Amino acid sequence: MTYSTLLFDVDDTLLNFQASEQHAITKLFNTIGEELTPDIYEDYHELNEHLWQQFELGKITRKQLLETRFNLFFGKYGKSVDGQDYEAKYRSYLAEGHTKMPHAQELLADLSANHDIYVVTNGIAKTQRRRLNESGLAPYFTQVFASEVVGYQKPDPAFFDYVARKITGFSKPSSLVIGDSLSSDIKGAAAYGLDSVWFNPQHQVNTTKTSPTYEIDHLLRLESIVA
Repeated sequence: MTYSTLLFDVDDTLLNFQASEQHAITKLFNTIGEELTPDIYEDYHELNEHLWQQFELGKITRKQLLETRFNLFFGKYGKSVDGQDYEAKYRSYLAEGHTKMPHAQELLADLSANHDIYVVTNGIAKTQRRRLNESGLAPYFTQVFASEVVGYQKPDPAFFDYVARKITGFSKPSSLVIGDSLSSDIKGAAAYGLDSVWFNPQHQVNTTKTSPTYEIDHLLRLESIVA
């Protein structure tokens, strides 16, 4: 199969979101004068992951997620805070994080000569654009599709339908979704009839009913799939 259109997720596919998240939450805690222990960080990480999964499932809106996550988090510790102020600070710190995943730039440089490359992300549009710009990856992309702008989020087929309508000459058989999330990237691709690559560097076990077309544990292995 020859793939000419590549749809890349950003977080933990091209940019190291875990590093960005840790940077942002550490800086937030320093700013507000709270101690951040490994256990407290893990609590935040788990809550945040749960909220994004609820968002993917359509059970909460992006607005609800962003406006309530710090109230919910500090509420677990019996503290009442200005959640929206904390959110604004946190997002500004998150936008500073643009550590690339190993070989991400090399991969995009190699592929950009013969492929049209796009971003498909559920992340905040402004944050993602800044991170892509500052990482040096932005020039490789023809367009960035952020769910916040699209009006639908992965894995909703409507998200991919929007993307397809915006790409001139889009063809399902020649398009490929690449991402680390089974629940948004791979499930969304399958629901819309697109082939997918699950980037799984940690060798997680797939306990879902969603099967990717391909699985890789190293970004450069994508080259042999799309060549």
